[in-house]
Amino acid sequence: MSDAPTRAGDGDSARQPIWSRPERGSRGPAPTHSRDAIVVAAIALADSEGLAAVSMRAVAGALGTGAGSLYRYLSSRDDLLDLMTDRVVGELRPYPEAEGGWLDSMLLLGRRQLALHRAHPWLIEVIHRTSGIGPESLAWFDNCIRILEPVPAAVTAKFEAIAMMNGVVTLFARSEAASGAFSFAGADLAAYPHLVAAFSQPPAPAPRTDLFGRTMRSLLAGLLLAEPSEAG
Repeated sequence: MSDAPTRAGDGDSARQPIWSRPERGSRGPAPTHSRDAIVVAAIALADSEGLAAVSMRAVAGALGTGAGSLYRYLSSRDDLLDLMTDRVVGELRPYPEAEGGWLDSMLLLGRRQLALHRAHPWLIEVIHRTSGIGPESLAWFDNCIRILEPVPAAVTAKFEAIAMMNGVVTLFARSEAASGAFSFAGADLAAYPHLVAAFSQPPAPAPRTDLFGRTMRSLLAGLLLAEPSEAG
């Protein structure tokens, strides 16, 4: 159920994606805030206090108004989360260009995505929501397909590669967020012979740096360079 009776969009239009609805409903007093101002306030709240702190009441408080006034612009908190997600995806602009070809360009874009997660740690909780896909997210996908135009692989393979790239970025973001939370220190490994054997090995050389770059290059090259073209 939504947070409050539907108002923004006046009726059936409220069931449309938030991006296709008017800025505010046609009823009620003249607006004192914009949808954009609401989203900016919500993002600032999520960045400082986490996603759980983002409620219609809390955002309204940050704007110095009542929660009910926000429903002139939004039908629910889900609408707000959709708008927040799409707005921060817009921070990936201007899209980076690399000089080394499509693989370097995609890796650079992946690094920008990871940096975006670091700047907005709450994003990992909402990035894969299925409420809808906004204009900035569509523009990002469009840019990925543009970069991959020279690759002689099927379009379906390209979309699969983009989806897997997103998954790897999310995995690294989660790993960074949970850094230090996983350790074998203090664990009794006596009943786990393979772990005992592994830790009994002599120290190995330090692993190569830039695991993210190596993973992303291997993933994209493996998925796309081995794929036959649609004409094949």
